[in-house]
Amino acid sequence: MSAKPLKWIPIGGLGEVGKNMMMFEYGEDILLIDAGIMFPESDMLGVDAVIPDYGFLKEKRERVRALIITHGHEDHTGAITHVVRDFPGVPIYTMPLTRGLLEVKLKDAKLLSQTKIHTIAANSEITLGPFKVEFFRMCHSIPDNVGVGITTPAGLVVHSGDFKFDHTPVDGKPSNFAKLAEFAGRNVLALFADSTNAEIAGTTPSERAIEPTFEHIFSDAKGRVIVATFASLVSRVQQVVNVCDIYGRKLALAGTSMIENVKMAQKMGYLEIPDGMLIRLEEANKMKPDRVAIIATGTQGEPGAVLGRMAAGKHPVLNVMPGDTIVMSAHPIPGNEEYIHRIINRLFQKGAEVLYDPVAKVHVSGHASQEEQKLLMSLIRPKYFIPVHGELRMLKAHARLAHELGISPDRTFVVENGTPIEFNNGEARQLDRVPGGYVFVDGSGVGDIGRAVIRDREVLARDGFVIAVIRRNAEGRLAEKPEIITRGFIYMKDSAPLLQSMSQAVADALCDITGATSTGAIRERAIDALNRLIYSETKRRPMIVAIVT
Repeated sequence: MSAKPLKWIPIGGLGEVGKNMMMFEYGEDILLIDAGIMFPESDMLGVDAVIPDYGFLKEKRERVRALIITHGHEDHTGAITHVVRDFPGVPIYTMPLTRGLLEVKLKDAKLLSQTKIHTIAANSEITLGPFKVEFFRMCHSIPDNVGVGITTPAGLVVHSGDFKFDHTPVDGKPSNFAKLAEFAGRNVLALFADSTNAEIAGTTPSERAIEPTFEHIFSDAKGRVIVATFASLVSRVQQVVNVCDIYGRKLALAGTSMIENVKMAQKMGYLEIPDGMLIRLEEANKMKPDRVAIIATGTQGEPGAVLGRMAAGKHPVLNVMPGDTIVMSAHPIPGNEEYIHRIINRLFQKGAEVLYDPVAKVHVSGHASQEEQKLLMSLIRPKYFIPVHGELRMLKAHARLAHELGISPDRTFVVENGTPIEFNNGEARQLDRVPGGYVFVDGSGVGDIGRAVIRDREVLARDGFVIAVIRRNAEGRLAEKPEIITRGFIYMKDSAPLLQSMSQAVADALCDITGATSTGAIRERAIDALNRLIYSETKRRPMIVAIVT
């Protein structure tokens, strides 16, 4: 038995969909897996993305042996530039396509030259300190997706990564069932498994299931076909290329990330595009609409992505035309539904035909449903089971499946980000939660805004703000009646009586000030007077600021 415990800490991806990241710690050695982002929720005003909160790890950066990236989707790679900056010199291990996608991000951030990336192969193994890491292929909606088995002195643990059991994957490379069965013969201490579709019965359809739908769409479309999908979804791009080839359409790419990823995947041999098929967007605009197809980004309602800009009429090259068929080939990430529906409605308003799941079978999930999740557990037969990657309801549903298969509740851990599980001498226990939360990315700022700033933004968005400008003379008394400025609270041109009342309320509250009255006291009295008057007259509570000059 091991003299030291093995500790596992979920840094992101548990209790939410996105920003997947976890760590294993044995003695003085730490192994990181994945570094993803999460789309901001609707109440995270002004936030561009959310990354894992690994702040507690920074003081241990010298102990981090490596970062393993399981596949190339944003919820597993999107935070890579931040992690590389915060953990300089830490080697990265990943599959060839994922490496290419990472290099696109790191090159854009001018970090590629200082990053050590090692290419691994499916079915290969590496040793990193006390960790012997075995990679095995698992099907997903992107090629080169792997799970990992990690052998430590404390035992063997298996992480499925994102997965489904697709028997006819687009790249022709199915999941490695033999390796999963082999793990079972080695007494797996714990299984960490993808929970995204744990509430969905049955099995997830193959990626090839959408191909008849795509062929039908392309054969019937009288105008342009615009397929919106994730920039990293290389297999979907190949399917669009194939159907363009059948129906003789040229193909244009829209979105910087889409263009860069396609260029990289084509260079590495993951995409086969016939010579002469790819054209520039400007050329596509000059061709007959029924001879053109376009692949674009923006399936999650992002206003700055191609589809969002088209819906708003703000794209510099692409305009939505009557007769366009727009295919949303992605499922909504939880929390993005409102934005996506808004864009779909705007596209309809502009005369396009919009096809999306469940209206048409234009996308299939890349995640295992219940029967596949049960098959994975049956193959591996772990002593302990920890559901990962999903909101709490998904983790709970996955745990119930484990109980149905005979894994007892006391050997199942449903935890959220920051809650460690310690394995010692073959037994597991839950430890106290480590500090952590959301790290917001807002423009070029990372972590410089927190919940307090978000709450201020919520107040500003809901009720606006009021500024009272208070001028004092040489004796410290009011030089004139205070000036009131508002934005997002009332329309100033139509609210002169209320503005005058507000100015008078501040003046009355400060009628007795002298040179001995502190600036802080003046501000406090002015804000208190405005708060009382505004709530009495409007029942609103805008943000109030007093400026004393």
